[in-house]
Amino acid sequence: MVDVVPPDVRSRMMSGIRGKNTKPEMLLRRGLHRAGFRYKLHDRSLPGRPDMVFPRRKAVLFAHGCFWHGHNCHLFKWPATREEFWKTKIGRNREIDARAEKALKAAGWRRAVVWECALRGKSRMPVEDVFGRLAEWLESDLDRIELPPRGRVK
Repeated sequence: MVDVVPPDVRSRMMSGIRGKNTKPEMLLRRGLHRAGFRYKLHDRSLPGRPDMVFPRRKAVLFAHGCFWHGHNCHLFKWPATREEFWKTKIGRNREIDARAEKALKAAGWRRAVVWECALRGKSRMPVEDVFGRLAEWLESDLDRIELPPRGRVK
């Protein structure tokens, strides 16, 4: 399938996509702050540079985009052009995520992953449920949480 925009326009569009301060991340930050949770942002000293770090609770939160991290949901679709490039890129992102999770677990950090599809799209969860589940997790001793749960994709 041929791209509908010229390469220079596509390049400009893709370069505008950033990994920090995304809409899902900002939504999570506002909601958790409103609920009384305080955090650090993008701590470079931790593996994977988590989006939010809750030092007093020894917990980190990642807000993953379904496309960039290859989530098995309705928001992810393999691009039809430059297939090998995208398979390599997204595969590498998955490897980096797995390595960071393993290192964080070994260092005693509790981990949360909130997928983009939990906050938008046809399978989204009510925002209050997302904040409620995250608040419960932060106040508990549970090691890891993933939203949406594995059974609620596609």
